[in-house]
Amino acid sequence: MKIALSLAALVALALAPFGVSDYGLGLLIGAVTYVTLASGWAVFSGHTRYVSLATVAFYGTGAYTVAVLNEAMPYWLVLIVAGLIGAAIALVVGLSTLRLAGVYFVIFTFGLSELVRQLITWYEVNVTGTLGRYIFLDVSAREIYWQMLALGAATIALTAWIQRHRLGLALRVIGDDEVVAAHSGIPLARTKLTAFVLSATILTLAGAIASPRWVYVEPSIVFNPTVSFLTVIMALLGGANRLWGPVLGAVPLFLAFEWLSARFPDTYPIFLGLLFILVVFALPDGILAGLERLKTRKTEDRA
Repeated sequence: MKIALSLAALVALALAPFGVSDYGLGLLIGAVTYVTLASGWAVFSGHTRYVSLATVAFYGTGAYTVAVLNEAMPYWLVLIVAGLIGAAIALVVGLSTLRLAGVYFVIFTFGLSELVRQLITWYEVNVTGTLGRYIFLDVSAREIYWQMLALGAATIALTAWIQRHRLGLALRVIGDDEVVAAHSGIPLARTKLTAFVLSATILTLAGAIASPRWVYVEPSIVFNPTVSFLTVIMALLGGANRLWGPVLGAVPLFLAFEWLSARFPDTYPIFLGLLFILVVFALPDGILAGLERLKTRKTEDRA
């Protein structure tokens, strides 16, 4: 029954571009993009409780890969190359840093995003002699939406599979207590690395798929740290360790931030910071967990 409802919702979303304006289609693309980013982020961070701020490092890498290769390769091949590059970066980074935890991991992942942005900026200015690149691809807004919707649906399906697989159980044990996980025989490094690479590949593909919308890209655009913070807030608000949690957090927050950024462009970052604090302190496990606790209390009170 749940699968049938999910498929029906997916079909309805696929048909949605035919019934909305260009502005509405832009909102659909933005919402689906953040659903994909939040769900992809949660593949690794949702269960391990490792708060990563490297989302935009992979997202921007995907966009720049398309910008560099779009005139040299077919579009579908560029997407494959982008995914492979994201996986390779995650593999190298994960092998050297997944022993970090807590605030050290947060700081490192934020620094990674800045490092990638600065390296690309230096390369563009000093080697190519330019700061940005144009993307000339015959990809319509509807096609971008459908591609992103397919990636988002695949990410949710992958998350559902992981939650029922041994990998999901291992990640949950690691998130609860790594010492217990190690004594239980769980290969910590391999388990975390697998989830990190899967997550990074999704985030990179999201950036690659979204890039034709910009036409012109430069580091300050595609490596905007706001993307990382929004992704974290959205995933945490809905419940990063729940299948539909990132969706529940991403859609309303994206629409709210679109409204706020349009009407309060100068004070918009203040709202972002306040919401981040509110989510961390008031709803650390997300809305879904909060609703379950409320339901349990009502049941206990009635009993």
